Amino acid sequence: MDGKIHYLNTDLDLTSAGDLTPLTEAFERAGFLVLNSAKSDDGLWCATIETGETFDDPDSNISAFLEFLESLISDLQFAWWQCGLSEFNIGYDCGMEPWAFNQGLGSKLLGRMASSGASLRVTLYPERAGGNESCVPRG
Repeated sequence: MDGKIHYLNTDLDLTSAGDLTPLTEAFERAGFLVLNSAKSDDGLWCATIETGETFDDPDSNISAFLEFLESLISDLQFAWWQCGLSEFNIGYDCGMEPWAFNQGLGSKLLGRMASSGASLRVTLYPERAGGNESCVPRG
């Protein structure tokens, strides 16, 4: 890590009482990366999805997700709306520079997110002095 704060990526985290397999398979066919998708011990299905490409900012990354979601056929739209959690999780590596760092989401994107029923979370990963960086989870 170079000691600078920077955007990593945005994950889409889903939980549902229903099987997420048809939805995650549709994401994969569209070029997204399904990091995990399984039924958990509590009986809920959970999935974490990333885009297949790298973006410099969360606005562009989330837009790629929303373009796909807005094009879903009715069966997959139903699976999406059955999710108890559909959350965009924006990840940043934190460092000591610059003194101030910010990125924003535009009002149009926020409106699209709200229309899709998705929520937003931000995850900050601390710089680890002298630590094993490969052990730090990435957003």
